[in-house]
Amino acid sequence: MIRSEILREIAPILRDHLVICNIGIPSQELHAIDDQPSNFYMLGTMGLASSIGLGLALAQSKPVIVIDGDGSVLTNLGTLPTIANNPADNYILMIIDNGSYGSTGDQPTYTSGKTSLAGMARAAGCERVVECSGEETGPALQEALDSGQMTVIVVRCDSGNARMPVITMDPVVIRDRFMAVVRA
Repeated sequence: MIRSEILREIAPILRDHLVICNIGIPSQELHAIDDQPSNFYMLGTMGLASSIGLGLALAQSKPVIVIDGDGSVLTNLGTLPTIANNPADNYILMIIDNGSYGSTGDQPTYTSGKTSLAGMARAAGCERVVECSGEETGPALQEALDSGQMTVIVVRCDSGNARMPVITMDPVVIRDRFMAVVRA
């Protein structure tokens, strides 16, 4: 199972929540699968989806789901101890770990070798860390939402991208419609 197949399966769960989506192809895939005003598509700033999502979760009470990738989290490892030390029970970090930098040509990340992001999250102090396969993502995400506890979900899946169109929506439009949902 590849990331786009996971996103297609969880789209109905995501629909009623604030979603921050990782840059590049993941945002393109989510946009093409199920564009929602409650989705904030990262068009730049690799590695910061988890940080932006945490700030949003700390600033308001609605559930926030961050869809991040192993490559992005590896570029900002400081996010894991920041998350652990600033708990927000309305925050879910879902790391789709395909062992590659999918948006730049599928070069392998260290998670394709010895590195475990779940182990790193636990070592950083994250108390609720769930590991699952792509096929188990929907139930794992729903359980995390139902728990009402901050959760880091590491989803292992195959590398690969679906061909999706680029997001032509202006970044200001993405921001403004997302903020309207946050304020509602």
